[in-house]
Amino acid sequence: MDLPLIWAILIAVAVMMYVLLDGMDLGVGMLSFFAGDDDERNMMSATIEPVWDGNETWLVLGGGGLFAAFPLAYAVIMPAVYLPVLVMLAALIFRGVAFEFRHKAVRRPTRLFWNGAFYGGSLVAAFSQGIILGAFITGFQTEGRNFAGGPFDWLSPFSLLTGVSVTIGYVLLGACWLVLKTEGPLQARARQYAVRALIGVSVCFALVSLATLTIDPRVTERWGLSADGLIAGRLLALSPLPLVGLGLTVWLARDLLRIGSAKAGPDWRPYLLAVGIFLSGYIGLAVSLFPWLVPFQFDIWETAARDNALGLMLVGAAVMLPIILIYTAYVYSLFWGKVKPGDGYHA
Repeated sequence: MDLPLIWAILIAVAVMMYVLLDGMDLGVGMLSFFAGDDDERNMMSATIEPVWDGNETWLVLGGGGLFAAFPLAYAVIMPAVYLPVLVMLAALIFRGVAFEFRHKAVRRPTRLFWNGAFYGGSLVAAFSQGIILGAFITGFQTEGRNFAGGPFDWLSPFSLLTGVSVTIGYVLLGACWLVLKTEGPLQARARQYAVRALIGVSVCFALVSLATLTIDPRVTERWGLSADGLIAGRLLALSPLPLVGLGLTVWLARDLLRIGSAKAGPDWRPYLLAVGIFLSGYIGLAVSLFPWLVPFQFDIWETAARDNALGLMLVGAAVMLPIILIYTAYVYSLFWGKVKPGDGYHA
């Protein structure tokens, strides 16, 4: 049994679950900036109130799993991205406090402050996660088994691009979630937000994909491109990934433009299509970087803990993961349905 590979898959799944679920509620938080009034803002926050804190469980699982299962990778990656990680965590904490306090604010200046903290924290957390992703893709300077770079090595044009891309992607997820959970004028505006975000996502994902191919020749060769020409077999084998992403993007655009018309599809489909777009990009990134866990220095097996430790932790994961999945599914099903005016937090 290849325990390092199993744990790499588990951590990749946990990170993807976090991106899809908490990315959605971070997107709603950012979109609350554009709410027409406090009642509309409360309706937007009501769509994520039952689930937002549970969504962050996956971030803990992904970070904790990296620390326990791949200690060498954790020891290299964390010093390289300490600053954006600290900024992200501070933004998530501040956002969580604002989520509760904005409902208790009586005076207008205080209410404006906590509303600003809510969408500002969402924006900073999303952008920081994109920065971390960009730094991870470009790799880290090491000496031996230690990080040997500077405190700002994570800052580059590519990481700024991925920061913007992840932020816009989360806005798309949040807007499609609002299409699912709301109706009337708010749903119509959510559709407009989603259309604009989809345009931005299409442009940013294309730029990130092209830029990723230039980072290391091994990534380019993985996709069937080399200095000697095309490697047709590899290119044909992997071409379904970008083609599926493109097809889902076109489908989502048609659905968003048809909402409110007689030809409109179900309200749940835009969110699932947005999830599919993210999955196609995430799997494409995994294909580009596999088997590197510290690109392009250490692979999965070089950074893994001993097999006896991985096996013992796998027993715990086999118990806890189904519980987390069942709980997540139960909460989402329990609060399924449209949010109405007046729904949400009541002090």
